[in-house]
Amino acid sequence: MKRNKNFVDEKPLLYLLATPIGNLKELSPRAIEVLNAADLIACEDTRNTFSLLSHFGIKKNLVSLREHNEKAMSQKIVNDIKEGKKVVYVSDAGYPCISDPGSILAKECLANDINVSTISGSSAFINALVSSGLDSDHFYFYGFLSSKDSEAKKELEKLKSFTSTIIFYESPHRIERTLSLLNQYLGNREAVIARELTKKNEEYIRGTLDELVNIDPSSIIGEIVIVVEGNNKQEDVNEEKIIEHIKLLLEKGISKKDISEIISKIDNVNKNDVYNLAIKIK
Repeated sequence: MKRNKNFVDEKPLLYLLATPIGNLKELSPRAIEVLNAADLIACEDTRNTFSLLSHFGIKKNLVSLREHNEKAMSQKIVNDIKEGKKVVYVSDAGYPCISDPGSILAKECLANDINVSTISGSSAFINALVSSGLDSDHFYFYGFLSSKDSEAKKELEKLKSFTSTIIFYESPHRIERTLSLLNQYLGNREAVIARELTKKNEEYIRGTLDELVNIDPSSIIGEIVIVVEGNNKQEDVNEEKIIEHIKLLLEKGISKKDISEIISKIDNVNKNDVYNLAIKIK
């Protein structure tokens, strides 16, 4: 076990910095301070980052760390940090590591006893969820479905029983296909398409998947988030199957209260029904 205090420990530190997803005014004063103090800024695309930094009058050395070179560049950056350089990593928009590069770099730094800290900022899926009107107490961020139809269908088969709100990212050229697959595999649920978040043309399209699948795809452009209602249809309790699961978990020393929570999510049944069955088992 390791415990790190990023700003007390005298250890080298990597900053992962979230950048605006549209409105540049969302770059915080702290983020600007950290960028100004950096010796080196690693980024997904040097052109996009150069444009962002220029807007704030920041001139820094940039190196590209993207999906195809992340492993090799991560080791180089680790060496730079060990030599005393202050390094910040940014992706093109939003948080590094969230459907963007950065996770390999973070793991390499931690493996080399380099602390990692995040500078907060914009997040497309959080913005979309909070404004969607759908349940935000429990949610599951999935990100992009596979570009291969066969794989995307397998992914949705696994997701269709989830009772929590599910959040997807999608690109304009695949939105028609994805809405069709969501409707086919998840059924006619409430859903929200959020696009161009924080920008002038920010738009939320709310309706059922039956309705959304009929939208003209050419009208849905820009960066897209899809927020879908969880599976709220409770299945009939198959007591024989549930009791078998309860007994297996009881043998592992799990409490009946915890068992009711676990099985309700796995078998998509009401947790109170599970608990009532559990208390009858001695």
